[in-house]
Amino acid sequence: MRAAAAREGRGRAVVTDPDPYRARRRLPAGHPSVSEPHDKAHGRADGEARDTAQDTAQGQPRRLPAAKKALMAGLRFTSLRLRLVVVFALVALTAAVSASGIAYWLNREAVLTRTQNSALSDFRQQMQDRAAVLPAHPTQGELQHTANLMADSSQHFSVLLVGTDDNGRQVAGNSDLDAFTLQDVPVSLREAVAQKQKITGHNKHPYHLYWQRVSQGGTPYLVGGAKVDGGPTGYMLKSLEPEAKDLTSLAWSLGIATGLALIGAALLAQAAATTVLKPVHRLGVAARRLGEGKLDTRLRVSGTDELADLSRTFNKAAENLEKQVADMSSREESSRRFVADMSHELRTPLTAITAVTEVLEEELDAETGSVDPMIEPAVRLVVSETRRLNDLVENLMEVTRFDAGTARLVLDDVDVADQITACIDARAWLDAVELDAARGITARLDPRRLDVILANLIGNALKHGGSPVRVCVRTETRPEQDGAEVVIDVRDHGPGIPEDVLPHVFDRFYKASASRPRSEGSGLGLSIAMENARIHGGRITAANSPEGGAVFTLRLPRDASPLTEEPEKSGDPTE
Repeated sequence: MRAAAAREGRGRAVVTDPDPYRARRRLPAGHPSVSEPHDKAHGRADGEARDTAQDTAQGQPRRLPAAKKALMAGLRFTSLRLRLVVVFALVALTAAVSASGIAYWLNREAVLTRTQNSALSDFRQQMQDRAAVLPAHPTQGELQHTANLMADSSQHFSVLLVGTDDNGRQVAGNSDLDAFTLQDVPVSLREAVAQKQKITGHNKHPYHLYWQRVSQGGTPYLVGGAKVDGGPTGYMLKSLEPEAKDLTSLAWSLGIATGLALIGAALLAQAAATTVLKPVHRLGVAARRLGEGKLDTRLRVSGTDELADLSRTFNKAAENLEKQVADMSSREESSRRFVADMSHELRTPLTAITAVTEVLEEELDAETGSVDPMIEPAVRLVVSETRRLNDLVENLMEVTRFDAGTARLVLDDVDVADQITACIDARAWLDAVELDAARGITARLDPRRLDVILANLIGNALKHGGSPVRVCVRTETRPEQDGAEVVIDVRDHGPGIPEDVLPHVFDRFYKASASRPRSEGSGLGLSIAMENARIHGGRITAANSPEGGAVFTLRLPRDASPLTEEPEKSGDPTE
């Protein structure tokens, strides 16, 4: 029957040692009075188990402070560099702790097993050589003398011999007087040593040698015991404190090595992150410059890794984009040049045609009636279309200046009401326009471009909405803008603008007359008006009035001077 391995302090409950890796030694056969062990009672120092039990019994686990928990909850791994360092550190920490734990465990078992095997082997030999020659009922003096002889060995353990004298009383001999008594031997070990085994083919000795590791006063000990058949029972006590100190030094060394490995892993992760993230940072800067319109941005490619392939891909994409944008710009420039050249080329014949049509118009208006009545409608048609063609050429030239970015403001201080009155009077619209504008509202604008805007808005209202057209002027102050702005509303009393047409009224050459009379314009007037408003830093909106008719609202800053200032040159922020 196998004895249960146990460890026990004085007065403590027995705890079974579950460690299956402890070394086990048996007493060799060959001596008639000492049997070969069939099993051993063995145990582990109870310090760790006792501490764990106490920690569990004392109450709840410690709670983190609220501030620390909030700080940990607010931590977010938003940096790729931080994530790389943390991952490297965790991997290194896991590897270092695993390696250190395995190394410590292997060394611990090797040290303890070597020490206990040597001590048990020596104790076994001493029992065979000395305890076995004692009489069946020795005296205390004989036991004391034999215990001293047994303790005088290279292993430096204490010996306790227990037997019975001729009167049947229990006598004991101790090598260290009261330093090692029978009470220091765990009860489980005493019971296992005293238990007589059945003699079988596999078990030829009635008593076995057992051992156990215990802890007393914080010091680990090895306790072993064996009984001589027909003789005394012997116990040995050996201190494992030197081995414990060696294992503690080993643990500190492994802990320091783990810390150094963690620091080295963090430094390595930092270096690796720098190596990886530097090209990524360059790629981000290059992408930002490319988004700012600097299409000649390229990355320096070195190496053959994935980042180098990414840089090559970026350079190829940037090159293709630059080529496509250059082609588009070239085609756009060619189109603008064609329109501009065509407009300039048309001006020469149009000048001559305009002069002829003016003469023909004078003949039509003359009282002599020199024009044949049969061709008078054709002459009037030629005069009208010539004027329309002349306006179209002028509008095309204006559009090409906007597209080329050559349009400039010529600012002057103007009275808005006087400017509107001059625009209406120059076109003979006084009877068809109602003006609601107080004098004294001044603004620093380009008078010519303001006249173009007003002429297009009022003329469009007269053509499509009919008279009377109401023009209202007011000033407003916007909190999100610097300074005040002039607001001019142009409202007609026509059928309004269809909802599907409203988003396109400022598009070039767009005409929609589902509910309006056919327009004879070029489709560029409102577009030119919008461009003139934008160059002032303003805008035009179109809507339908709840009372009927369309309303065009022009908003212009009262001072457009900041738009004519040259921007300060600044260096490249990425350099």
